[in-house]
Amino acid sequence: MHPRIPSVLRKASSPPVALAGGALTVGIGGLYLAGLLLTGGEIEAGTTVRGLDIGGLAREEAARKLEQHLAAAGPRKLAVQVGDRRSTIDPRQAGLTFDVRETLDRAVSTGADPVSVIGGLFRSGGDIEPVVRIDEDKARATLEKLAKTLDQKARDGAVSFADGRVEQVAPRTGYALDVDAATGALRAPFLRGTADPVTVLPARETRPKVTAEEVRRAVREFARPAMSAPVTLTAGGKRFTITPAVLGEYLTMRPDDTGRLTPKLDSKGLRAAPAVAGALNGLPTTPQNARLGLEGEKVVVAADARPGVRVTDKALSKAVLPLLTESGAARTGEVATQQIQPEVTRENAARLGLTEKMSSFTVAFEPAAYRTTNIGRAVELINGSVVMPDETWSFNRTVGERTRANGFVDGIMIFDNQYTKASGGGVSAVATTVFNAMFFAGVKPVEYGAHSFYIERYPEGREATVAWGSLDLRFTNDSGKAVYIQAESTDTSVTITFLGTKKYDEITSVKGPRTNVQQPAKKVSTAEKCVPQTPLEGFDVTVERVFHDDGREVRREPFRTHYTPRDEVTCAETPNERQS
Repeated sequence: MHPRIPSVLRKASSPPVALAGGALTVGIGGLYLAGLLLTGGEIEAGTTVRGLDIGGLAREEAARKLEQHLAAAGPRKLAVQVGDRRSTIDPRQAGLTFDVRETLDRAVSTGADPVSVIGGLFRSGGDIEPVVRIDEDKARATLEKLAKTLDQKARDGAVSFADGRVEQVAPRTGYALDVDAATGALRAPFLRGTADPVTVLPARETRPKVTAEEVRRAVREFARPAMSAPVTLTAGGKRFTITPAVLGEYLTMRPDDTGRLTPKLDSKGLRAAPAVAGALNGLPTTPQNARLGLEGEKVVVAADARPGVRVTDKALSKAVLPLLTESGAARTGEVATQQIQPEVTRENAARLGLTEKMSSFTVAFEPAAYRTTNIGRAVELINGSVVMPDETWSFNRTVGERTRANGFVDGIMIFDNQYTKASGGGVSAVATTVFNAMFFAGVKPVEYGAHSFYIERYPEGREATVAWGSLDLRFTNDSGKAVYIQAESTDTSVTITFLGTKKYDEITSVKGPRTNVQQPAKKVSTAEKCVPQTPLEGFDVTVERVFHDDGREVRREPFRTHYTPRDEVTCAETPNERQS
């Protein structure tokens, strides 16, 4: 038997693929080590930002260099435009900055893994745009401030007139800066790094309603013809001419809802223009009632009524506007007039009940120039007044304020229980006369007041005064028929007569005794307008108005009056009088 010979243990050989894999691993490892050595910084080689090479630098060093570089690279001003208006923005105030950290995040190596490191051996970082940061609050504040100067409202085209010429206004589109959209729009121009070109910021646009084409049409069809020549008008027999210069003052062109310009005439203003008012004011605008008189106790018509003529603003406009587009003789027209009928005519006087004298009263006074003027003016304004049934007549409304402009002068009157000088002094004589005519006509008193102290020329308890703004003389015509007031005066008297239809056969007056008698005091006055005053006692008195009908007393109506004492007043010299 042969002995076993042990087999020799052999080491197995590696297959070719395994050998190749090992070699690749060694190669990759070498490349990885080389990559770590060659790209030892965080920034990839060849990386530039705005021309600054930061490749291969550590992040901290790259950040320092980049901050310095970008600080000089940004624009100092940004040129912007809204519509056709331009301005500039300071980027710093608008919150625009370069974000160095975010920019470097774009430039750093992607990682330390073999793929990133080995890949870095075969690529270059290239040029990187810097990252722009916008502070939204600062940007909005800057843009909102900018909008105040760059925003512009839309302007309609317009046509106007001056000194007989046509003037045109070109339309303009309106723009309103869109702050929200404009905030982001600042990024690109800041990134460009130069102030030019101008950046047009987003804005909301508003188109004008009246276009340039419409302006041209309005000028061609209306404005130029309107100013081409005067127009001539006739109103109530009065002929007058209005020049283009005068017309242009009151002529406008306004857009309608569609933007079409239409002419408008300020006829009220035109009517007040001297060229027009001078002619129209000559027309008898106020109707005149028939003038009534008396034959015995019966009313007769002394003069016929006359209607008034009125030219309304509407009629003037209606006459003028159509003529403005005409030429030659066609620029002549007639203004329609309205007739204003008087209340009392020859034909209707009797129907109104103006048939007899109801009452008449006369007050006499000492002659004085101011009395003649003031009493005469009040009589002129009252004479011919017609008070229809249930209407209320007012002295102040009829006569008006007693001013120089209304035809009154300074005269003696009572103020603060003392005589003084003031415009309209003396008209209380007319008020007292009207009061007594009212008293004996039997119509209803509404407002009246006696003088503060008694004046001897008037009947006790049956007199009245008036004061503008504080005391009036008013009565209501409750006779059932119209009342016509006839007023006349001389240098020494005033007479008021009521014409109408008597409601009662007779009205009489019964005066009671003086009661509550008080004695006057003595005073010395240094007032500049002081008037000497004689003393008279104060007292109370009652006067009854007694109504009679069919021969018997129907009723009584009391009128109670309180008079204060009339103090004796002596006028002393004023300091100015002593010096003179």
